[in-house]
Amino acid sequence: MILPPATLGMLGGGQLGRFFVSAAHEMGYKVWVLDPDPHSPAGLVADRHLVAAYDDYVALDSLGNECAAVTTEFENVPADTLDYLTKFIPVHPAASAVAVCQNRIAEKTFLADNGLPHGPFAVVRSEDDVRAANAGLFPAILKVARFGYDGKGQSRVADRDEALAAFQHFKGEPCVLEKMLALDYEVSVVLARDEAGNVRAFPTGENRHRNGILDVTIAPARASACPSEGTQPSAQEIAERIADKLGYVGTLGVEFFVCRGELVVNEMAPRPHNSGHHTIDACDASQYEQQVRALCGLPLATPRQHSAAVMVNLLGELWYEDGKGHGAYREPDWSVLHAVPGLRLHLYGKHHARPGRKMGHFVVIGDDAAVVLERALAARAAIGIRDE
Repeated sequence: MILPPATLGMLGGGQLGRFFVSAAHEMGYKVWVLDPDPHSPAGLVADRHLVAAYDDYVALDSLGNECAAVTTEFENVPADTLDYLTKFIPVHPAASAVAVCQNRIAEKTFLADNGLPHGPFAVVRSEDDVRAANAGLFPAILKVARFGYDGKGQSRVADRDEALAAFQHFKGEPCVLEKMLALDYEVSVVLARDEAGNVRAFPTGENRHRNGILDVTIAPARASACPSEGTQPSAQEIAERIADKLGYVGTLGVEFFVCRGELVVNEMAPRPHNSGHHTIDACDASQYEQQVRALCGLPLATPRQHSAAVMVNLLGELWYEDGKGHGAYREPDWSVLHAVPGLRLHLYGKHHARPGRKMGHFVVIGDDAAVVLERALAARAAIGIRDE
């Protein structure tokens, strides 16, 4: 068990790392952040910010010498980096688990091999693989195996010809060809698992996306968004099976499609999840506190959601005059949000806004779920988020 005032290490300096630093500080720990961006949000609030690449072994040696344990806030940290640090100190989640989640080929294969619900797919490493793909996969989405997130690195394709063109556009990068599914809803589960295999899950969230990026999370998910239990495992049960099969330690996010009432795993995130931001304001223990607890070997909290919550992402286009990323650059009028009862605004301290970049979010909480949703959607419109 690692106790305060020990120093913890964080690989990655984005907003998820920033929230981890805040949670760790509240619990009495110090945090060093390694991130190559000198303006990284987590680096701004850390006890020390190592401005270095993730394969800078001088910086990694500093983490290994000064930190009691290390975790990560995004899945694209090189697995070799995690393996290297494991020689010196505990690293959670393990490189083996992160490697599955950071590669869509490994991820889909993991789901298939373990009998977990997934959509039809084909692995594409060459043009011949595209030509050999089952015609029943189309229409489909071609996704690069690595470094794709928030809708990046993917293309909708109607047939093999379009898939070939997309594969060439991705410069022959290994890909996964996934059948397009008829979606009813999207939901997600955020959980924490410790080294002894104990799991604590937050209530399932219901998600809406805009332009491939999470827009709104309703937590807990409305009954209409959750498949009836009894005939199939719940989203929480499937997420717990995934964590168990991975031997996972830390906070994990699992995204699901609901298709004709059936749950299908979309992807796993080996870190806290955007759809779990509301846990800071609506639960008595957040996903970030759970991440600290799992990393340090502390008993996991049993999270209780004390309020209905709706989270809304704030993207960079709001910082521009037309609300779409064009025109004069200016700060949004936050007084509009601060006037809403039960609304908590979180801004990440990023130094420049650009369209599609996650700059902050707000959460509306309250006792009446319908009123909370109404207020959140009204606030979303008032700050300038437009449905296209």
